[in-house]
Amino acid sequence: MQFIRALIIHLVVFVLAVAMVWAGSDDGQLLNLDSNNITLDSTLSVFASCALIAFVVQWVVLIPAHLLKTEHFYDLTGGATYIAVIIFAYLQSEQTDIRSTILTAVVAIWAIRLAGFLFLRVRKQGSDSRFDEIKHNFWRFSIAWTVQGLWVLITAGAAIAAITSSHKTDFGWIGVVGLMLWLIGFLIEAVADNQKRKFKQRQDTKTQFIETGLWARSRHPNYFGEILLWIGIAIIAYPALYQWQHLTLISPLFVLLLLTKISGVSLQEEQADERWADNDDYQRYKKATPVLIPKLFT
Repeated sequence: MQFIRALIIHLVVFVLAVAMVWAGSDDGQLLNLDSNNITLDSTLSVFASCALIAFVVQWVVLIPAHLLKTEHFYDLTGGATYIAVIIFAYLQSEQTDIRSTILTAVVAIWAIRLAGFLFLRVRKQGSDSRFDEIKHNFWRFSIAWTVQGLWVLITAGAAIAAITSSHKTDFGWIGVVGLMLWLIGFLIEAVADNQKRKFKQRQDTKTQFIETGLWARSRHPNYFGEILLWIGIAIIAYPALYQWQHLTLISPLFVLLLLTKISGVSLQEEQADERWADNDDYQRYKKATPVLIPKLFT
């Protein structure tokens, strides 16, 4: 039964990935193959090649991760995959401009910081509760890794499409606005993560909850920052997109859905409600503090 369920989910992921590749490859550049110093044009788009990299990396790392029954390299692999696909797209692009350079830089910077932070956190904690049950079953474990491949492809989709697009335009004020939003979102996420890391070093999180710093303005400021920075990336990418490539702008909507409905906010809110159901201080904090969008005044 678990095999059938895993098979269905993998098929759904495959269909979504094919749709993303089809949209992202519109007007996109084809993969260049260098053979004996002769450049040959492939029928495979650079965007499609990035999709293959995103999934193959997950499936390769899945094998030793399952054998060792460990999730320690899950987030690190996700971050490395972002870096691999975005740099591959940039290097394969026949026309690189300031937009392509900035998109490559901001995705790589975000991936390096977040993957490193999450890797060190799970190493210190010893485990990630999300994987406590599924890592002992290959098919359930494989779902997490395959979905991560789709996560990389969709969230980075707009950036990859813009980098590999043949439709190049000036960076302009739209690009500046997007870059500013990315910077604000990146700083919010980084500061919030650091504040919570320091809080965990001083307090027992089983009995105490963080309500200082950015966490006094939002119950999940790190997720707000993550959503904001991907909106910024989509805005930077937008002017370079052509026709069906605009469908890759689903990226920030996908991040919003993932972090608010599937994991992230919904999961942590459920855990907090169970842990501090009888804690009057937490109930007051919950009523006074927005779930996601920070309040400007406390």
